[in-house]
Amino acid sequence: MDERLFRKPKTALVDNRMLRWVPLLLSVLMSGCTSYYGQLAVGQLDILRQREPIADLVDRPETDPGLRQRLALALQARRFASSTLALPDNRSYEVYADIQRPYVVWNVFATEEFSVTPLAHCFPIAGCVAYRGYYQKGRARGAAALLNAEGHDTSVAGVEAYSTLGWFDDPLLSSMLRWDDERLAGLIFHELAHQKFYLADDTAFNESFATFVEREGLRQWRASRGLPVPQEAAHPYADLSRLVLATRDRLAAIYASDLSEPAMRRAKRDEFVHMRQAYRQLRDGSWNGDRRFDRWMAQPLNNASLVPFGLYDQWVPAFAALFEQVGGDWPRFYAEVADLGRLPADERKRQLDALL
Repeated sequence: MDERLFRKPKTALVDNRMLRWVPLLLSVLMSGCTSYYGQLAVGQLDILRQREPIADLVDRPETDPGLRQRLALALQARRFASSTLALPDNRSYEVYADIQRPYVVWNVFATEEFSVTPLAHCFPIAGCVAYRGYYQKGRARGAAALLNAEGHDTSVAGVEAYSTLGWFDDPLLSSMLRWDDERLAGLIFHELAHQKFYLADDTAFNESFATFVEREGLRQWRASRGLPVPQEAAHPYADLSRLVLATRDRLAAIYASDLSEPAMRRAKRDEFVHMRQAYRQLRDGSWNGDRRFDRWMAQPLNNASLVPFGLYDQWVPAFAALFEQVGGDWPRFYAEVADLGRLPADERKRQLDALL
């Protein structure tokens, strides 16, 4: 067991909610520190231990000026989130943790060899999601290797931030500061949206909702600061997402066919070759040589690599239409989202399709 968990924290940031959950986390640790849930408990408690109030860091003379500027901006975005976007008004993102690594967790996605449907993993609070998260990259790669040995396709992706859905005061993480000022503000809006509403067992609904709040929040944030609001325009990521989703649809059709396994394997390989060719045409054509996705496209690709695409933006246009229907009133919008969340899954999908 990691003895660092019992050292005195940097600041007294323990609240009643944290006290309520610490015995549960510790019981997980005591029952088996090497288990999957054990590493989750260790990782979460370690982050809680590192939290410091952002206001104190901003006022501290020895704080690096660059860090001070980013933290001050984050506080402004945090206040805007509650005052204008009607997002939760709590201590989340008013505290900071330097985790000294580029990502806070690494998510492992997995599928069967001939399926584009991700393996689902279910948790007590979050419900079922399309991945498992690990606080150490080595653990994530080890878990992926075990799944590979069982014949699964796997992919490992780093994540800069996540939400505890309001159970703890989530800190602004040093990993989030890798992004520019606008993306940083957007991450704060996105993660607070998960605290505002979260529907167990529907990753696409949750992420699309949070992504809409992030995008519309950023539009209003820019306007409030006298910055020009960018016009809706084509973006390389949108093109890449369409390319990947089209590939996924073709793969799904191949897997549903009566091809033999060797023929299916060849067709699968050919689809990824085709996707890379189409990517190069986009990059060297309408993108004017923008190479930002070269590294992702150059890695070994498989079914699991495609899983994250669509999860974060599948229903964004539907939420945009809903926001327009309520006249841009955030509390009414959140109430309508909650009503959608109470519907059975099939009816909820029908309502979202109707909004589209």
